[in-house]
Amino acid sequence: MPSDEEDPPPFLPKTGNYQELISFQKTEVIYDFTFRFCHKFLQRGDRTIDQMVQSARSGKQNIGEGCKASIVSAETEIKLINVARGSLEELMLDYQDFLRVRDHAIWEKDSKEALYVRRLGRKPGESFETYRSFFETRPPEVLANIALCLIHQANYLLDQQRRRLERDFVKQGGIRERMTQARVEYRKRQRSQPPQPKPPSPTKGNQPSKPKPPGRKQD
Repeated sequence: MPSDEEDPPPFLPKTGNYQELISFQKTEVIYDFTFRFCHKFLQRGDRTIDQMVQSARSGKQNIGEGCKASIVSAETEIKLINVARGSLEELMLDYQDFLRVRDHAIWEKDSKEALYVRRLGRKPGESFETYRSFFETRPPEVLANIALCLIHQANYLLDQQRRRLERDFVKQGGIRERMTQARVEYRKRQRSQPPQPKPPSPTKGNQPSKPKPPGRKQD
């Protein structure tokens, strides 16, 4: 038999689809780009290959993991976004090292080359296919600079995402605060509901008369 009691409101937020996050999409491009760059232009056995690929992977994976963890812990999501940001910073230093030790220039932020790549990176539907043709026609120093532009864009997106998460946490709190608030609101609704009327009790006049026992016969 269904209960008349109203269910309490859910206090867990809906999990976002991390694959729809632009920051995740950007870091996926960076991972695909870095994997191919390292295996094409770095010597086999170079430990930098594993380090760069792992940094690119960490940037991507921690965004996805943080988004999934957000359903129960805003603190964990913020922490993992910071880990992703740190991994991309490490990857950026590796690309800069690649250019510096080979005496290649690093593009200025507002150079025509950097602006061209930044425009490409803002187009919807960006993926590694956006840059695949460059691997066939451009030298490694150009590709390393393209990677730097992508990483700068990803870092900007993660900084924005982290600030939003911090604001939301200050305003809404974490899972403990939501649990407490949901419980308080549920109790308020229970107290504000009018009491259910009790069924009327039968009156004396309406009660059926009990049969009298038969009297004893006289001798």
